[in-house]
Amino acid sequence: MIRPNFRVFAHASLAAAILSAIATPTPAAEPPNVLFIAVDDLNDYISPLDSHPGVITPNFERLAKRSVNFTNAHCAAPACHPSRVAMMTGVHPTTSGIYRNLFGAHGPRWRHESPALENAVVLSQHFRDHGYRAVGGGKIFHTLQWTPGDSQNDPEAWDDYRGDPLDPISADWPRPELIPDSEAGLTPGRPLNGNSQLFGAAVLKGVAEEAYGDHLTADWAIEQMNAERDRPLFLAVGLFRPHIPWEVTQQWFDLYPIEDVKLPEHLKNDLDDAHSHGRESWHKWVTDNQQWAHLMQGYLASISYVDNQVGRLLDALDASPMKGNTIVVLWSDHGFHIGEKENWEKFALWEQTTRVPLFIHAPGISLDGSATHQPVTLTDIYPTLCELAGLPIPEQCDGTSLVPQLKDPKAPRGQPSLTSFVFKRTGLTPSHGLSDTRYRYIHYADGFEELYDLDTDPNEFTNRASDPELTGVKKRLASFLPKSPAPNRGPALDSPYNRKSDKKGKGKSK
Repeated sequence: MIRPNFRVFAHASLAAAILSAIATPTPAAEPPNVLFIAVDDLNDYISPLDSHPGVITPNFERLAKRSVNFTNAHCAAPACHPSRVAMMTGVHPTTSGIYRNLFGAHGPRWRHESPALENAVVLSQHFRDHGYRAVGGGKIFHTLQWTPGDSQNDPEAWDDYRGDPLDPISADWPRPELIPDSEAGLTPGRPLNGNSQLFGAAVLKGVAEEAYGDHLTADWAIEQMNAERDRPLFLAVGLFRPHIPWEVTQQWFDLYPIEDVKLPEHLKNDLDDAHSHGRESWHKWVTDNQQWAHLMQGYLASISYVDNQVGRLLDALDASPMKGNTIVVLWSDHGFHIGEKENWEKFALWEQTTRVPLFIHAPGISLDGSATHQPVTLTDIYPTLCELAGLPIPEQCDGTSLVPQLKDPKAPRGQPSLTSFVFKRTGLTPSHGLSDTRYRYIHYADGFEELYDLDTDPNEFTNRASDPELTGVKKRLASFLPKSPAPNRGPALDSPYNRKSDKKGKGKSK
């Protein structure tokens, strides 16, 4: 009996398998979809971050459990327009010169405001150019509830947009009946055109929850998740609350009885060793009229309102054909002050202004449920999404991919975050704030410096820029200051993207 040669048989089988694999290539993995959620004016009060006492955000907690929580993420600029342009192009303000809000636009006027942005490819367009269906809704580029037709969105960057891409949200937000300040016993001088009460909080009455605001944008996004298509989907969802005015329905106010509302931790005379942000008058009006708790209540109610919309999006994703093959990223355009350092809103360089929520889930890649405290700038998201989707990273991008931290949250990053802003009193020259894993360093255009040890002083109460013990820390962080930042760019008054209702030369900055 002849015994078979198993070694020859094995080699022959291996050869056959190799030839079969060559003849029949394995199908490429299906490209991942992208659910890209932008939340307006959301700070670190949410429960997965520092958390304000009593805040109710179960869906942000839920998102944190299914993503990597970037707990040390910072905006590129502490204002809506420059932050969003930087986010959507990957171009930092120190390259573009777009540091401040610019109004009176009807289209991507930023292409004419900055030479560095003239030919920049918008994130959604980049995905569209590489086989994706790119759709958007709500506030992605800068626009406001009360400025219809004033938007710097780029309609050419989308296959479709909910409603008018250059007036995407104004029709969604009804106003409540307002009691004039004089009748309510409040003094004149409410910030932001007091009669309109845009800086204020009130209950929306007589309006169904499903009939207004971010609920409508979420409804549209849910439809997109379930629509038939022959391409992977890039779905951008812009949620407007908790941006002012803090006007949502009663159920969200009911979560925060006024007697239980806690004010933020604050220090009297906190500005004695800090640079003035130029908005102390806002805080004076609030405190003179005993409105602090009421406004905090409105902000927290608006946070819980938008938390509910995030939950609706997550529910819909889990029930849709996109489940299991969708990158999810949620971010806010900047932080927000509710009276800390006598500041309201943003337009400053302290951590409360610059630090933002950032959560990223990448199927099969991200170590979900973990957190990283490595410093991040929002301009890092564009190259991150490109790498996750297997797309080339455009040369315009100033950031670096966060994929190493998605895989290993302890993986170090070689540089601090960078946030830049131009204060009106400093002309065209920007000021900068940088954070590493422990310290916050701010260098103002006039040479004033602030340095905070966030491990021992998380509220930035004590400026230690002159402390000899931290000279080395300050020097190290200062070494990352941009060497030749672009000067501040104003409105491009001759651009065809100026809003027709604004006369030539009327462009404003804020």
